[in-house]
Amino acid sequence: MTRTKSIIGKAVVSFTGLCAFSAVAAVVWIMGTIVWGGHSHLTWAFLTQAPAAGMTEGGILPAIVGTFMLVVIMSLVGVPVGTITAIYLSEYTSRGSKLANFIRFAVNTLAGIPAIVFGLFGLGFFVQFTGGTLDRLFSPEGKLVWAQPNILWASLTMALLTLPVVIVSVEEAIKTVPRELREASLALGVTKWQTIWRVVLPNSVGGILTGAILAVSRGAGEVAPILFTGAAYFLPNLPHGFTDQFMELGYHLYIMTTQSTDVEKTLPIQYATTLVLLLLTFALNFGAIFMRYRLRSRRVAA
Repeated sequence: MTRTKSIIGKAVVSFTGLCAFSAVAAVVWIMGTIVWGGHSHLTWAFLTQAPAAGMTEGGILPAIVGTFMLVVIMSLVGVPVGTITAIYLSEYTSRGSKLANFIRFAVNTLAGIPAIVFGLFGLGFFVQFTGGTLDRLFSPEGKLVWAQPNILWASLTMALLTLPVVIVSVEEAIKTVPRELREASLALGVTKWQTIWRVVLPNSVGGILTGAILAVSRGAGEVAPILFTGAAYFLPNLPHGFTDQFMELGYHLYIMTTQSTDVEKTLPIQYATTLVLLLLTFALNFGAIFMRYRLRSRRVAA
């Protein structure tokens, strides 16, 4: 019996290791294919020039800048809102609260909505309703300024898409802060908000940055929500304000793979664009990871 259990245990361990190796091998294979296919086209001119000749020549600078601006604006909106929501759920609502349960139900439902639905919502609410209202109030008669797709509406739509990720990760981080620290702070006579600001948040900053990392990772690769809210098919100019449309690396790649008249001719550009998108995502993630590491180091040193 013991020998049988040992054999079964070794078989399970071997199978688990094989599955893990397969997953890693698949990632390495995909990354190797992308690097091999795109490294020759990844030049300084490709990174600093605008597309030309039907996107078969030139570079992808407008798409790089547009993707970076989209992710930054999305993070600046989504992370604070998600963090505040998580603080409310974990610190200001009681266990079994119907309101808290309803909010969590709404967050879970939001996480399961397809990305294309967010794009349609952004078109209806942000572009037509909000933008149309702003134009009626502040714009000259008949001139569309806000009631059209732009980088602000696309970023707000992406912030809604990534909001559940931020809320869940921050709430879990806040729950790891020992309750004794809160009680000790309150016993010294400080207010609840001061306790949250000076005790809870500093001890959960890692989870907040983790939420930001996950949001960046998802937001940088999503295409469906920005199809209707701001992304442009071909726009060789850089966005100069919130009301401008923009090019985005994921959408640029989608167009080249599905709408090009000669896919084989643009294949090296596709690989190079994919490589740049991955490198940009990694750079944004590593920036957040570095910030998390520095903050943790300061807390340990203190």
